[in-house]
Amino acid sequence: MIPPQPPPPPPRRPQLGFLVVPPYRVQGLSIAGEETVVQVPEMDLCFDIGRCPRSALSSKFVALTHGHMDHAASFAYYFSQRQFQGMGVGTLVCPQALVQPVHNVMRGWIDLEAQRTPYEVLGMGPDDEIEIKNNLVLRAFATLHTVPSIGYVVLERRSKLRPEFVGLPQEKLVELKQQGQSITQTIDVPQICYTGDTMWGPFFDRPDVRQAKILITECTFIEPGHRSRAAVGKHLHLDDIVELVKISQAETIVLTHLSRRTHIGQAQKWLDEAIPSEHRHRVVLLMDHRANKARYDQQTAEASAPPPPEE
Repeated sequence: MIPPQPPPPPPRRPQLGFLVVPPYRVQGLSIAGEETVVQVPEMDLCFDIGRCPRSALSSKFVALTHGHMDHAASFAYYFSQRQFQGMGVGTLVCPQALVQPVHNVMRGWIDLEAQRTPYEVLGMGPDDEIEIKNNLVLRAFATLHTVPSIGYVVLERRSKLRPEFVGLPQEKLVELKQQGQSITQTIDVPQICYTGDTMWGPFFDRPDVRQAKILITECTFIEPGHRSRAAVGKHLHLDDIVELVKISQAETIVLTHLSRRTHIGQAQKWLDEAIPSEHRHRVVLLMDHRANKARYDQQTAEASAPPPPEE
């Protein structure tokens, strides 16, 4: 007698997308309508929290863009697990309109768990800032989605010698400083921008957005005939990315939030056809595991290669 065919194994959780744009790692999961969480470990920061993969717990800050379930579902679990694992109190940064709803959810968990989880929540409006690490500032800006939403730019705040004092000897600079003169100025260098879910808007032309070293943005609709669908849900389409590469100065533009219905291989073909060749190398898909692994392997090989012989 032929034994019955065993049932298939359960589906596995998607693998974290991962890429390196030195000196930063960008990792996470982003599938439209299911979950989105993007982590930059070097900044102690997650953008959105999705279903909170274990790696996300190590970040002290979560910058929530909006309240849709696929982006916000696990903030209570994030708070709870950080406390349970002795990682300290987590901080959720979010649109001002979501502060009270976050408190409401956390009060509900007191009734469910019969205990109180410590947490911090900070509401942000356009151009509000918070320091997340020494010399790193998180700044909010308004975006355009179907619910209250904001995007974020991480700025490296540097102190630089004023132009009129460049070239002066050190003893003269010390003398000027002792006289009470300000010899330095503060400049902000945009490092990472994260838009969250949004349609096209004037914020893409903000200097801090345009000049970010890494731009992480959604591209929910990539199929040529889905422009109208993108407009209905206030999402970006591939046509918007074509315009974006023209104005963004980013070294790398990371696309997130593709639908599961879009095959990665087909998405890459549409990108090849739509993005001008001089910009194509700058545009990567967070969830393209094969291409990102090849990119990482090449980076590793280049880093470990012996230096060229001196002439």
